[in-house]
Amino acid sequence: MTPQDPLAALQPLRSPDPVAFWPPAPGWWILAALGCAAFALLSWSLLRRYQRNRYRRLARAQLRAIEAAYHTDASVTDTLSAVNTLLKGVCLQVYPRREVAALSGTRWLQFLNGEFAAADSKQRFPEAIARAHAADPGPVDIPALLACADTWLCRHRGGA
Repeated sequence: MTPQDPLAALQPLRSPDPVAFWPPAPGWWILAALGCAAFALLSWSLLRRYQRNRYRRLARAQLRAIEAAYHTDASVTDTLSAVNTLLKGVCLQVYPRREVAALSGTRWLQFLNGEFAAADSKQRFPEAIARAHAADPGPVDIPALLACADTWLCRHRGGA
């Protein structure tokens, strides 16, 4: 008798079929659906925010036009009046009319500065904004006023 090598009698190992890439397991379909839903919700939210802030973009463009006019030929009084009118128009769009329409003078200044306080800003409007439509509003730092108005347009919280 000849001893037989037991290893020679073994069959080669059979590897399993490779795992198919497609179709994915149901969990991946659920994850993909949740991802698409989250993307759609985020896109919708960003679009709504962009649309709601349209008035800010338009007001800032008008403010840049006022600044350009000031640097070319507008007087201090005209610039102060234009900035005040722009801010009042924005407030009438955003806040309830009954809260904003009658504001003038010191109460108007307090309202604008109160919105800065709500936005945790240290910036304040100059006193001249309260006398914007006066014949002689007094000394006004127009570049500071324009910077303050731009900051206010970016940061105010808006009304109901």
